[in-house]
Amino acid sequence: MTNSTLHSLRQHWRALAARAQPLRVLLALGSLMAACWLTERQDVMIPLFLGAIASALAETDDSWRGRFRAQVVTLACFAAAAYSVEFLFDWPPLFIATLALTAFVLTMLGAVGARYKAIAYATLILALYATLAADNALSAGLPHDGEPLLLLAGAAWYGVLSVAWCALFPAQPVQAMLVRLFTVLGDYVQFKASLFEPLRDIDIEHKRLALAQLNATVVTELNNAKESIFRRIGARAPTGRIARYRGLYLIAQDVHERASSSHEDYNALADAFFHSDLLYRCQRVLGLQGRACQQLGQSIARREPFVSDGYSVHALAELRNALEHARAEADAHSPDAAKSEGRAARAALLPSVEALARNLAQLDGQLAGASHTAHPAAGLGRTDMSLLDRSPRSWRDAAERVQRQFTPRAPLFRHAMRLAIALTVGYGVMRAIHPAQGYWILLTTLFVCQQSYGDTVTRMGQRIAGTVIGVVAGWALLDLFPQPLLQSMIAVAAGVLFFATRTTRYLVATAAMTLLVLMCFNQVGDSEVLIVPRLLDTAIGSIIAGLAVLFVLPHWQGRRIHELAALAMRHHAGYLRQIVEQYRSGARDDLDYRLARRNAHNSDAALSTAVSEMFREPNFVRPRAGVALRFLIQSHTMLSYLSALGAHREVLRDVPRAVVLREAAEQAALALERLTEGLGGSNLYWNETPAALAARAALNALAEDITEGADDAQVRLVRTQLALIWLQLDALRSHAAKWMDPDAPEATPLPNPAAPTT
Repeated sequence: MTNSTLHSLRQHWRALAARAQPLRVLLALGSLMAACWLTERQDVMIPLFLGAIASALAETDDSWRGRFRAQVVTLACFAAAAYSVEFLFDWPPLFIATLALTAFVLTMLGAVGARYKAIAYATLILALYATLAADNALSAGLPHDGEPLLLLAGAAWYGVLSVAWCALFPAQPVQAMLVRLFTVLGDYVQFKASLFEPLRDIDIEHKRLALAQLNATVVTELNNAKESIFRRIGARAPTGRIARYRGLYLIAQDVHERASSSHEDYNALADAFFHSDLLYRCQRVLGLQGRACQQLGQSIARREPFVSDGYSVHALAELRNALEHARAEADAHSPDAAKSEGRAARAALLPSVEALARNLAQLDGQLAGASHTAHPAAGLGRTDMSLLDRSPRSWRDAAERVQRQFTPRAPLFRHAMRLAIALTVGYGVMRAIHPAQGYWILLTTLFVCQQSYGDTVTRMGQRIAGTVIGVVAGWALLDLFPQPLLQSMIAVAAGVLFFATRTTRYLVATAAMTLLVLMCFNQVGDSEVLIVPRLLDTAIGSIIAGLAVLFVLPHWQGRRIHELAALAMRHHAGYLRQIVEQYRSGARDDLDYRLARRNAHNSDAALSTAVSEMFREPNFVRPRAGVALRFLIQSHTMLSYLSALGAHREVLRDVPRAVVLREAAEQAALALERLTEGLGGSNLYWNETPAALAARAALNALAEDITEGADDAQVRLVRTQLALIWLQLDALRSHAAKWMDPDAPEATPLPNPAAPTT
């Protein structure tokens, strides 16, 4: 066998391993099906399959040790749920009371963390699976006292495969997450490059909005990658592939900061350099760097060293030559002898483009550092590579997290109450319409009822349409393939398709699960009699979920989005203070700085997501959506100016000017905190304090005292960024005042952020 053939086989195996959960589901369901046929016990296939599916739904990314501990907890919860259903099945009032209370408690446990949220949700699903299995056994005239044990057996078997997989492929999930991270980061960088087109009168606000939404996606992938890495290192220093992946993650953080930075207002740059190719050159460099991010993701997927194609290096060299020419042209004419207002504007904004070029060069250096095969970030001189563990450290910490959510103002509490009431209503409707085979109503309600209105409404349509498609496909396949063995194989394939599409194509996933159910139930009876009830129950359950999210403690984003905006302002202030401190002591990417930066981006992403969700809600609950949208755009622009400050951290050696700059930055941070109070409703006064006015006056006066020296270049950059931050503060205060004042006139709304942006 040639080396190329071996390499191709390795690539195919890695691609197959990347589809980890569907492959594990295939192994689990396929082996369970084989065991049922070998023992001629096709009647136990349904509970075994349902148990394995519930166990797969409880699975989260983890090390094999963490997965083993989670599996033990999962099986304990599953056992309690399954045997409780078995005991209470024939006592309807007690059954539904227990189910509603369990739904509330388990949903609240989701506040502890993602692992516990998945286990709690899967436990609820397994409880309803237990009712389905027991109800089906009764309808077929079979005893149902053995159903809980079979459900647990299916769950345990999938757990064994899951733990073994985590032990065999410990780094594969981290690798897959880093591939996604650098792919979406490349998309973000390339879209950011589109802002550098020197075109007049373009809709920069619309592009800023799209950029904020893309940034939210990047932040999500950064968080996912960090948590995946941390689960595999804990308190130990990582080695091998995990150490490399940690270094690549830290590089992604730095690239994100530099790519998200803005050094000047883009409309001003477009006006000043309309007749120049400087911005086009900047756009080309940034576009090539976005492509390099995606190539880095591909090299991670192939487990090959990253080798840059060198195009961005050449483009950077050409950009420097163009800047030298522009600088020479600007120096050849004094401001008094300038022949045009345009030349003066270009000379005034040229330092910002030069700072942008330095930032692009440093960004290119970060990407080049990814070529270090062992420790990419260490190759760039980084010493502090620690990560923050956000998981609960003790039972008391976990209890405190739940307690903080135990208030009607908390979205999780509202969702828990809504789900409990929806299940109770669904059970009452089921008992009134058709008690036999009616538990699909409850299961549909559980799947469709989401925490947000927009997600629930979307799932309603997808669930109903997917069920119709699955029923039609099932009816056709039952006639085409009457052989039970083939039907079992179709059920296994449908289960794999469900897990391959459940997070990306819910309609297809619903159709696949409907097909699996019909094929499995046909092993012990005639599943064609379930077709009409299945459609009816799906419609009823979806309607109940939709009514619940509309009337039971509705969680409207428009009524709480000011709280997210206040949190974003507080974290912007913390980020600014960390940046300014490093202009005093020198750049260091320690944990405190990276935590402040991550908090600022997390809160900005949360605000962007909330605004997008708000535009999926009814019009009557978002009367001031236009102001909220503008506030989001200004907040993200503020973050981009902060990122530019963070990208150029160096010690300010000019002590008198450094004092002026630090005071202006501190007053800006205080203004952001006052804005936080205003958005919280405790302070509706937006006027600046005397100290802030004095700091701004000193900052403006500093512009007249800056020369062309090397030290002055750094002072000019910081002064420019702080001036831009203060301008954003003015805009944010204006929007916040209109937002909090119900009598203020509404501005013309911007484009809907939920609509496609490209």
